[in-house]
Amino acid sequence: MRVGFVGIGKLGGRLAARLVTAGFEVVAHDRDETRSAPLRSLGAAWAASPGEAARGAEAVITCLPSPTASTEVVASEGGVLDALAAGATWIEMSTTDGHELVRVGGLASERGIATLEAPVTGGVHLAATGELTVIVGGDPAVAEAHMPLFRAMGRRVFHVGPLGRATELKLITNMLAFVHLVADGEALMLARRAGLDLAQAWEVIAASSGTSFVHETEGQVILNGSYDIGFTLDLALKDLGLALRLGADTGVPLALAEQAERALEEARERYGGSAWSPMVVKLLEDAVGVDLRAPGFPATLEPSE
Repeated sequence: MRVGFVGIGKLGGRLAARLVTAGFEVVAHDRDETRSAPLRSLGAAWAASPGEAARGAEAVITCLPSPTASTEVVASEGGVLDALAAGATWIEMSTTDGHELVRVGGLASERGIATLEAPVTGGVHLAATGELTVIVGGDPAVAEAHMPLFRAMGRRVFHVGPLGRATELKLITNMLAFVHLVADGEALMLARRAGLDLAQAWEVIAASSGTSFVHETEGQVILNGSYDIGFTLDLALKDLGLALRLGADTGVPLALAEQAERALEEARERYGGSAWSPMVVKLLEDAVGVDLRAPGFPATLEPSE
């Protein structure tokens, strides 16, 4: 299968590499051509535009930072839909707006192009080894036809229903992660100010009923002081904003998510939108005047072998 891949940032680049090593013919594009070197070294081809990446492809994957960017790449003149032939498939792997996804999917359908969504969850560090979870939405037969792609990128693949369902689930999981992140910072600070050994406290929490994926991953880079989880405050606020919009659409009050959003917004004002999302915990460190540091924790999370 010839696959176009548009958007090879921290996540997309690793997903595209998984496809190349699995034997797919990948033609990649990104606004920043300097990101192409690792993929080219694996044997991927480079395209000068999204349309060029899509031309002749059986499927095109987009993995982009915002709904606006995705719509521009896919639906603008000379973009992915203009270049794909009828019978091909557009696969949206960005965390996006479900309404916009369905709208652009309708434009694709008018041209005989199928649409699938396949957002992933589990953290950027797991993308390199294919241990992510892939959440798929769209026509079941089309999804089944593309399962080899998804299984090359993820360890667990869930088909959750028609187009839009996977995006909703991804937003819900991200909302939980941001709430957990703020809560984990408070828990670690409580341990620190109570005089507990922070490294041991982290380990005990990780083995307790109070643990979370966020504690076990982002908690480590917080205790290192790098905060580098490969995901920015801008991206966190984009995703949480979409989750809160889903709450408004469904009539569900989301008090904890709103509190997390306020904390993330304050962190962005203080540290900048390109700062890593765990920097939200630094707000508490600054307020208390105590750094959350412990020896033996990594600056970044390396993929498991």
